[in-house]
Amino acid sequence: MPHHYLIIDDDEHFGQVLKRSLERNGQTADILHDADKLDVIQRPPHRIILDLRLEKSSGLDLISPLKAEWPDAAIVVLTGYASIPTAVEAVKRGAENYLHKPATLKELMGAFEGIQVGEDTTQDIMSVERMEWEHIQRVLSENSGNISATARALNMHRRTLQRKLQKYAPR
Repeated sequence: MPHHYLIIDDDEHFGQVLKRSLERNGQTADILHDADKLDVIQRPPHRIILDLRLEKSSGLDLISPLKAEWPDAAIVVLTGYASIPTAVEAVKRGAENYLHKPATLKELMGAFEGIQVGEDTTQDIMSVERMEWEHIQRVLSENSGNISATARALNMHRRTLQRKLQKYAPR
């Protein structure tokens, strides 16, 4: 099924290349190089590809307004500056996934489905759950295994942290 994409990236060349790639794969796309111009979008997007670092703003700050404007649109944050804390924050704010540039079109489209593509890409693309798990483990280690201190450091309720630790625990 074809989807309509909205690409928000301040790199004009990258945006055009990505748009042409999507269109060659039967999709449609609009590009915004300036996130202040959301009102010019005529067709609501099904999927939004959002650059983390924009010239005038952070992609993280745009997730909530994008979700408010198009609540059914899925968002994947795409960045050349990947880190576990920003990945976790992106998901907390409503993004479905988070990818590190460069990513192939297949990887990008798979990110909307929660799919990691190909054995050779598993080190380049880390699922958000895996990133969150690693971040929690690092903060837990920094706090000598103290759940309460870790929860405070993560700005998370202690019970929520315990549920996450149980959810991700090896079985």
